Formats: sequence, structure tokens, C-alpha cells
Amino acid sequence: MPASPQPPARASARSDGDWLEVELSGDWRITGRTPSWSEWIGDRRPAGVRMRDGGVGHWDTSLLLFICAAREWSGRAGITCELAPLPEKMRLLAARLETSHSADKPRSRAENPLAAIGLATLQAWASARGIMQFVGECIFGAGRAIRRPGKFRWRDCLHQMAESGAMGLPIVSLISFLVGLTLAYQAAVELRQFGADIFVADIVGLSIVREMGPMMAAVIIAGRTGAAFAAELGNMRADEEIDALEVLGISSVDFLVLPRLLAIGLMMPLLALYADCVGILGGMVVAAGILQIPPSAFFVEAQTIVDLTDINTGLVKATTFGLLIGLSGCLRGLQAERSAAGVGRAATSAVVTAVLLIIVADSLYAVLFHILGI
Repeated sequence: MPASPQPPARASARSDGDWLEVELSGDWRITGRTPSWSEWIGDRRPAGVRMRDGGVGHWDTSLLLFICAAREWSGRAGITCELAPLPEKMRLLAARLETSHSADKPRSRAENPLAAIGLATLQAWASARGIMQFVGECIFGAGRAIRRPGKFRWRDCLHQMAESGAMGLPIVSLISFLVGLTLAYQAAVELRQFGADIFVADIVGLSIVREMGPMMAAVIIAGRTGAAFAAELGNMRADEEIDALEVLGISSVDFLVLPRLLAIGLMMPLLALYADCVGILGGMVVAAGILQIPPSAFFVEAQTIVDLTDINTGLVKATTFGLLIGLSGCLRGLQAERSAAGVGRAATSAVVTAVLLIIVADSLYAVLFHILGI
């Protein structure tokens, strides 16, 4: 005798007052055709839903999914879904499936503002501690180098002076000349309206010597040399060369950091003086071309406003900026992750940190010089 066909999965509805009774029957198989609750319920809006077994044969997860969909729909509609008439095993498995589905729902990942502020504060404090610790190690290393100058790596220092100083002259020349030219042109447009053309020399000379010369040279060197320091030390860290030095008992600060700090600290004042001269030259070109002021008259007028105090002010700033650039580059290089991406992030962080510290230091110097009357 051929086997009788299995009855298909079926869900029939019967009204019991305001309640909707759902009778389940047939074989519910995940591989077969089973009813969909959303299509089956349609536009019905009963006061409650009650499910009962009306002759369910073989059943699997498809029946449980139907029951869970009914429960979820009832919860959204704010009505009761009663499963008590169903067999206990069916109710138990449906509850477990519903629990697993609710656990898999995406949770809100919106961070608490207070937690974000707290984490940012902790991160800032950790960064500040790292910087202060590194500065302290550099100070102690400088003390050891002063006591034993023969241990200092003078050859490395000279090499870094050439890299950070002489090799940076072309870009410093270009940027400083354009800054002086732009500054003089903007001043000339305004001063010509009052017949005070000659005072463009005062504006250009004082601005370049006190602010723009040291600042522009520092920003250029931060992007060029500071990033190079971070990349070099980051590569050494990734290749475990710094670990090898530590294993041999050689301080990485004495061996790698101090020569770079001394080199950039000595070269930055010279680069600032050079930037001052090139910037004033740019202003002189604009004055001669637009205002018809002879270079000799421009130079004499600039001498009346710029004195040695202004030049020394710029040199002090430049020296400080150089040390900050060296510290930022070396610190980020030593903190770099041991990967190519980590080296790139260290170079970027070195430039950002150096520029930030340069701006902060320049602001502090402005306040200090104002208080001292310089």
C-alpha cells in the first residue's frame, strides 16, 4: 500500500468573543510550506490570541518560529498571547527560542556622555604622565652627557644637524619668502590709503622677527624633521632594535633621543634667523615693486623698529620650539606600535603634538613677554 500523504501545516482561526483562537494542525517542517504569521493575521486586531493544538503531527523549528512571531506581534500590539493550551514541550522550546532571539538583538551602543568625558580625562592624564616621564628621562640623560661628554654620540648629532638644518633650508626659504611677501602686500594695501607707505617696513620687520619667522620655521621643521624622528624610531621599535639596545644595557634615550634633541635645539635658532632674513627680503620686494620704496630706505626703516631684544625674543622662541619638536617626534616614535600602520600613526601624531605644543608655547611666551614689558 502506498504511504498516505502527510497533511500540510495549517493554522485556522475561530473567534471566541473578543479573542482569536488559533488552531494548529498538520506537519510543520522547515523544508515544507508553512504559514507566515504576518500574512495570516492580516488586519485582524483581537483583544487576545489563544493558541491550541488541533492535531499537529511532526513539527520542528518552523512551528516554533510561527509561535514566536505571534508572541512578538502580540507584544507590539499590546494584547495577550496565551500558549497554555499547547503541549508543554512546545511551549518550553518556544520560550527558549524567544529568549535566544531577544539576546541576539542589537544593543544600543550610544556611550554615556559622562563615561566619555571620564575616559577622555583618563586618556589625557595618561598622555600627560607619559610626556612628563619622558621629559624627566631626557633631563637625567642630559645630566649624564654633561658629566661624561665622551659617551655622547657626537657623530650622530652632527648627522642630525645636517638633516634637520641644512637639508631644510630650501623649504624654509620658500615658505618664509612667501609669508613675508604676503604680509607686506596686505599691509601695503591698507597703508597706501593713509600715505604711510614707509611703515610697511615696521610691520614686516617686527612681525617676522618676533612671531612669523620662528613660528613658520618651527611648523615646517615639525612636519619635516619631527615626522622623520618618529618614523625612524618607530621603524627601529618595529624591528626590535630598541629592545636589543635595552637588552645590552644601553639607554635608548642616551643613544637615540639626546643627539636628536641637541641637533634640532641648536639648528632651530639658526633656521629662525635665516627665516627672518628671507621673510624681510620678501617684504622688501613687495615694497620696491608696489610702493616704490628703495631697499635701502626699507632696511633703514626696519632698523628703527627692530632691535636686539626683538631678535633675542625670536631666538628664545625658536630654541623652545626646536626642543618641543624633538621631544614630540622622539616620544611618538618610541611609543609607536610594532607595525607599518603604527609607524605611520606615530609620524602623524608627532606632527600634531609638535604643532599643538608650539602654539601653546607661543601663547605662553606672548603673555610672559607682555608681563615683562619685552
